[in-house]
Amino acid sequence: MLSRARCPALVTVVLAALGMLALAACASTPAKQVGRPGRTHPASTGARHPRPTSHAAPHVSAPPRKTATPRRTPPKPSATRRPPPADPPAQVGRRIVAYYGAGTHLPVLGVLGRTGPETAWAQLSSQAAQYARPGAPVQCAFELIATIANAVPGPDGMYRTRQPAAVLDRYLHTVQEHHGLLILDIQPGRSDFLTEAAALRPWLAQPDVSLALDPEWRMGPDQVPAKQVGSVSAAEVNRVSAWLNELVISHHLPPKLLLLHKFRSTMLQDEGALLDRPHLREVVNMDGFGPQSQKLPKYRDFAAASRFEMGIKLFYRQDTDLMTPAQVLALQPTPAVIDYQ
Repeated sequence: MLSRARCPALVTVVLAALGMLALAACASTPAKQVGRPGRTHPASTGARHPRPTSHAAPHVSAPPRKTATPRRTPPKPSATRRPPPADPPAQVGRRIVAYYGAGTHLPVLGVLGRTGPETAWAQLSSQAAQYARPGAPVQCAFELIATIANAVPGPDGMYRTRQPAAVLDRYLHTVQEHHGLLILDIQPGRSDFLTEAAALRPWLAQPDVSLALDPEWRMGPDQVPAKQVGSVSAAEVNRVSAWLNELVISHHLPPKLLLLHKFRSTMLQDEGALLDRPHLREVVNMDGFGPQSQKLPKYRDFAAASRFEMGIKLFYRQDTDLMTPAQVLALQPTPAVIDYQ
């Protein structure tokens, strides 16, 4: 049985000192906050996200207000946005291949950030092409962490930072240029998923933006990100799915993807009580890195326990024997989402 690694005492002391400095800076100037500490979470599939001992999280920037359309950086969207595909629902209905990360200012959090968005899109397109089969095209997507869990509480005590609007707009612009999908991932800290999803409403009101929930970073009132593994109740997920489903209806949008990450069965509590929404494609994404000998049994177990479609996350650097596209497509059930970190 794999055990979860503990942060060394020295790292804990350093993080505490950095946290105090970050909070002091927040009180005087809009300085950047200190990110969360290094941690390995095994799941029986192997560890989850490798974390640095510290990283600088971006300063909170409120999303645009009083409009259903997010702010754009020049050039304006009316001059650059291409028309949507002839059949927008096909975006969510296809097999989705995604790059995951937080952007170029935080490259340690995933492959989506190690290059600029245009270069990342070209690399993703090459990777996704390996999953295309006759009569079964694939859809490329960026999964961008829009709300990042932090190791320090921040000004509101929520242990999370919302990405600046400019970051979300930058990746949305690239997605729209290529008729792709943008999946906004939420790591809510001590906030809740519905509150954080509502803060992203201007972007989620776009036809090419979907949502991912990461319960690992859904903390209880006494928990701290990276010190404990979080979880979420089916009731909270159902509130989010009802809200997102209604957003699709009220804005006359194509169906949206709702991606639910987990690498432990306990992370999605009462999973059998999750409700299927008519305008959402709900997918359980098996997270966690490790050898295939651990990932494959966990994938089968999760698939057997869920009535939703399955996805899988693959780690370029941490999976010791990274699965090939042929191996992924041979899984039963075949993954609806393949997520690269």
